[in-house]
Amino acid sequence: MGKAPICTWICFLTLVFSHLELSEEADVIGAEGSISDGETLVSSLETFELGFFSPGKSRNRYLGIWYKSSPGAVVWVANRNNPIAEGKGVLTLSDTGNLLLNQTNTVVWSTNVSGAGNPMAQLLDTGNLVLKDNKSMPESYLWQSFEYPSDTLLPGMKIGWNLKTGEERYLTSWTSADDPSLGSFTYRLDKNGLPQLFIDRGSVKRYRTGPWNGIGFGGVPAVPNLFFKPIVISNENEVYHTYEPASKSITMRLWLNQSGYLQRLIWEQKSNEWDVLYSAPFDKCGSYGSCGVNSICSSRRADACECIKGFISKSQESKNCLRETPVDCQKGEGFTRLDGVKVPDLLKIELNESLNPTGCEAECLKNCSCTAYANVNVSEGRTGCLMWFGDLFDITEVSDMYRGEDVFLRLSASGLGMNTSYACSRLFYDIYLE
Repeated sequence: MGKAPICTWICFLTLVFSHLELSEEADVIGAEGSISDGETLVSSLETFELGFFSPGKSRNRYLGIWYKSSPGAVVWVANRNNPIAEGKGVLTLSDTGNLLLNQTNTVVWSTNVSGAGNPMAQLLDTGNLVLKDNKSMPESYLWQSFEYPSDTLLPGMKIGWNLKTGEERYLTSWTSADDPSLGSFTYRLDKNGLPQLFIDRGSVKRYRTGPWNGIGFGGVPAVPNLFFKPIVISNENEVYHTYEPASKSITMRLWLNQSGYLQRLIWEQKSNEWDVLYSAPFDKCGSYGSCGVNSICSSRRADACECIKGFISKSQESKNCLRETPVDCQKGEGFTRLDGVKVPDLLKIELNESLNPTGCEAECLKNCSCTAYANVNVSEGRTGCLMWFGDLFDITEVSDMYRGEDVFLRLSASGLGMNTSYACSRLFYDIYLE
């Protein structure tokens, strides 16, 4: 009787430690180890899984990473443009320290980095597949899948620019649900002036956010920040965008689908389904340049497009608008305010981070080519002066739940429709500036 409990405990502990040992091995490929089609690598907390799959109705095989609880949510594909059409693939960690994807002795895909003395590949619980030298540089990565995004941005992944090398990272959609090869749409960070995010189709812009203002991107829903925190880092080495969930309990991904829509998805554990937090473009005004130059789009109107104040339609057939009265630095010129809009695209701009709102207005007035200005937060607690030159394009009126800015448009005295007292005060201000 006394020995039975001891035996039971020994057996129990043996099973526990055996399980722990297997769990530690389950996320790792050691030197000259391999994974064949039908086998998988699972991250330590069983969040992500790496293996071979066939998308949709395709019979081709690809090496990918997906959520273990949602195998259909593939977040990264190694051999996007080189499917394994016949036979079974094998992922091997070679003695030279590289991951090699082989099909019948032909290399389909490789990490192609300088080899490690004691190589190890590991699938992390972030969804990042990393290659490292387990002895000399255990905390440094020789290669990582996060640096080669597919169509999904996971928390901690970056899109943006390495300013030293000129390298850019961005998302590219799948061609179709059956084909993960490089599709028509990309999601990338534009670093001109202030960072903005774009969806492009080839060389044509399809959608853009407003610029980063230190807190978030303009024209993007503010409420979802209860679920995640957007981040932009800009320094002499790099400029990039990433995000992090507001809580560790939130499972989230940002997906650029085959139709060119960007969807922020949250995993609902009760239903075991992905809920769409939002999808961009958001409405008929979300498409880039849905109205012409010097016009504003509002989804609240049946006719979404109208000329901004001081401008008239060029013709009945055109959405472009022209000034009613030219501005030429004459006395009495001033500004009218557009409240809560996604600011015009940063096509021809100047950014002065040292000017306050009063100085920004004065600086724009002094330059006859300056057509509008806005005061933007360039980081928390700081403001900057953003000035536009030439025509204004892609202005959108946004609702209260979206992050909008106030833009001040330059108009002639007659365009402002000023009364006498305002004109006198404006004249005094002009004399003061001189």
